Amino acid sequence: MEKDVRSVRVTATRELILATAERMFAERGVHEVSNRQISEAAGQGNNTAVGYHFGTKTDLVRAIVRKHSEPIEARRRELLAEIGSSADVRDWVTCLVRSATDHMGSLGTPSWLARFSAQLMNDPSLREIQIEESLNSPTLRQILDGLNQCLVDLPLPVRLERGDMARHLIIQMTAEFERALAEGTPTTRATWREMADGLIDGIVGLWTAPVTT
Repeated sequence: MEKDVRSVRVTATRELILATAERMFAERGVHEVSNRQISEAAGQGNNTAVGYHFGTKTDLVRAIVRKHSEPIEARRRELLAEIGSSADVRDWVTCLVRSATDHMGSLGTPSWLARFSAQLMNDPSLREIQIEESLNSPTLRQILDGLNQCLVDLPLPVRLERGDMARHLIIQMTAEFERALAEGTPTTRATWREMADGLIDGIVGLWTAPVTT
């Protein structure tokens, strides 16, 4: 019984640290926040709590990424089941976008995941963590394979270039939308679902735009 109570307490502490770190990283930047500051903000009497539970700051960042990866992966599986072997670019882009925005929308307001992700993607030393975790996702690979099958007439260098553009659009637009919701500033679209509609339209247009030779 005592062991079970301790296990519950440890789990609760880890979750609190993860949530606190995600918020602080999103608001200030990963390199601007120390493990000690996170421990203090999470109300931990031991200032080395982050190191005890997670190890290095890199380990902590990876733990936050993985915390959100599971529900996003589950949503991708649902969306993939709906489209089957579609030959429509929009279907694959929808899977790519909605798997993220649906999860972000489920987090309530304020949330920090989109801004945290933007911090990672804007930092070369941290970007690799997110890319590595993404490459381990079988559903993401399936989406990218399906999308590539729809774009076989697009030269490979252009596909790679537009893939980078699409990734930046998703990361930056969701971060800006999340920030606006948190601050209560006006947004063009009122909900995460509506925001995703506009993002999908834009990315489909990006992928299907003509190529200048």
